[in-house]
Amino acid sequence: MVEATTSLGIEILHAYWAHQLAPSSTTPLPQDIEKTLLAGLRLNVLETVRYLHHQRPSFAQFEAWILECNDGALPEASLDRLRRALAGETVGAEVGKLDDVEGLSADDLAHWHEHGYVILRNAISPEAAERAELAIYDFLGMAREDPESWYSPSLGPSIWVPLLRHPALVANRQSPRIHKAHAQLWGREDLWVTIDQGGLNPPERQNWPFPGPHLHWDATLAEPHHLELQGILYLADVAEDQGAFSCVPGFHRTLKEWLKSVPADQPISDHARRTLTMKPIAAHRGDMIIWHHLLPHGSSPNRAQRPRVAQYMSLRPTRYAYTEAWKN
Repeated sequence: MVEATTSLGIEILHAYWAHQLAPSSTTPLPQDIEKTLLAGLRLNVLETVRYLHHQRPSFAQFEAWILECNDGALPEASLDRLRRALAGETVGAEVGKLDDVEGLSADDLAHWHEHGYVILRNAISPEAAERAELAIYDFLGMAREDPESWYSPSLGPSIWVPLLRHPALVANRQSPRIHKAHAQLWGREDLWVTIDQGGLNPPERQNWPFPGPHLHWDATLAEPHHLELQGILYLADVAEDQGAFSCVPGFHRTLKEWLKSVPADQPISDHARRTLTMKPIAAHRGDMIIWHHLLPHGSSPNRAQRPRVAQYMSLRPTRYAYTEAWKN
């Protein structure tokens, strides 16, 4: 039985909780609604799924855990915005009015349409970027100026850094320029920012080969193809050979025809890695690269002298078109 009231007042949260605990006997939420729900509650998707599957909490315990993840409370204004959006009402940008915020220029938008990615210059201030950069080093127990510390066991065989809610990273998610640029690309302002992790890609050396991710898609390639955005925020200057984010520019426009050329007996991703060449994208501290999720992309080996340090985030509207079938 669905509970009539919840401590957070988000009725659909009960349906999400119930499906995670009993997927075979309950109906899942639409994918876009589920992502909006979790982003609106400032939850990381993987963190939440792991908690529910491992702890199997009661609904009351789940709501209490959500508040614990948010330092004990969520602003009522944020909860009200989420309730109204989930009810189908039009809501504005989380960070306030965007009319006077400088976003992407006409040249930026032309580059986006042609290449499927754009660099949002000065998405955050250099000072804000450096605070987040230092938070990542601190979280990993590393020193920015000590190369030997960059290979601490705390990083492991991965470039991902599971730091989610440090105040410096939280502040970056509220950048008006980031919200404005995404609103321009989506054509709407009711956007929800994901609670994603950081990244540190140190220079390759004998006992630390680049672990990937190599060329891949995080999206289904099944038709129809729809818009979705992904983003990476550089927290320090990144040169082309410094483990830069890489992609195949313009591929979102040719994907449909390219798929017809993939041999039937070969996995799509394997064929792509053999036949496509990615371009590394250099940018400065505080710049953000936003790309169409249908671009093949990945990180690259760091052959420079300093790590690439980054923060990942995406912004999506409350409801959007997507394809449920998975093909990759």
